Amino acid sequence: MNLPAPGIIWSSLPTPALLIDGEDRVLEINPAAEAFLNLSSKMLKGHSVLERLVISAPLEEIFVRVRTNRSALFVNDVDVTTGEKAPVQCNLQAAPLGDDPQAVLLLILPRELADRLGRASMVKSAARSAIGMAEMLAHEIKNPLAGIAGAAQLLSMNLEGDDLELTDLIVDETRRIVKLLEQVEQFGNVRPPEKRPVNLHDVLDRARKSAMFGFGSHMVIVEDYDPSLPPTLGDADQLTQVFLNLLKNASEASKGAEGTIRIHTFYDYSLRLRRADGKGQALPLQVEIIDNGPGIPPDIAASIFEPFVSGRENGTGLGLALVSKIISDHDGWVSVDSVPGRTVFRISLPVAPKEK
Repeated sequence: MNLPAPGIIWSSLPTPALLIDGEDRVLEINPAAEAFLNLSSKMLKGHSVLERLVISAPLEEIFVRVRTNRSALFVNDVDVTTGEKAPVQCNLQAAPLGDDPQAVLLLILPRELADRLGRASMVKSAARSAIGMAEMLAHEIKNPLAGIAGAAQLLSMNLEGDDLELTDLIVDETRRIVKLLEQVEQFGNVRPPEKRPVNLHDVLDRARKSAMFGFGSHMVIVEDYDPSLPPTLGDADQLTQVFLNLLKNASEASKGAEGTIRIHTFYDYSLRLRRADGKGQALPLQVEIIDNGPGIPPDIAASIFEPFVSGRENGTGLGLALVSKIISDHDGWVSVDSVPGRTVFRISLPVAPKEK
């Protein structure tokens, strides 16, 4: 493997970084990673990263996808530990390196570098408070808005010309604001899932039909299903909401132009999620929503599942945050792999236990 030797930039990089070879072994580790993991380069170099680190994400799958697609992959809200200290919540970024098809650069981005001082929990608390405040305001504002829209509609009955256009504008804008407020309320009021065995293809068909006759009518939606897929354990209504949000996101990415969305389901028993306690959980049920849109802007790719982060003008940034929350409640995993012309959102879920 002809890789450049670590230089000044690598050594001074403030973000913990590891260089992984084709056998998932650590080739290099920068000083920031040594300090963050409290492990020396001698203890890591030449050893499998899968054995040395406990990360609540399927690293094997991440590396395979990076090598296959030759594009970066971002995973948020992952617990990282060596097993000798409390896990730290981080975001991960894995990316191909240079011309070598097997080398992967793994960046570990602590959600807050001052986590030991409690600042990360403060940030999370502030985010929850902001969402709570938004919920309260949404509830209080919706009723007056309904009154404004009703009054404008009554006025419009006796108007014409430019005056009628103004009242129509009032009605349209109040309805738009009400829809935004309903999204805020929806995000804050997600109940715990009522889990039962669910056929994912039934759920996907509900979401697909809803998209075809609504926001996705300008898109070609292709089904690529594995008919042998067993049921998952989940809440059918909440999973429908997840796939509706992903289909809507893919449809809106085309900005009104014709495009294609492929819904791909398959079984991959090798995909396992490693929890912070070191135990693995199989997530073999895979659902991919693939579109041929422009891709996710690089500056928000790492935080696309965070509340209020959006790549669209006038977007609320709550749709993908809701997806992440619901899938997490279902003990699953969501990831995104995006380059211009191809964006893949993958949902990985466990199999429902067999009824006795």
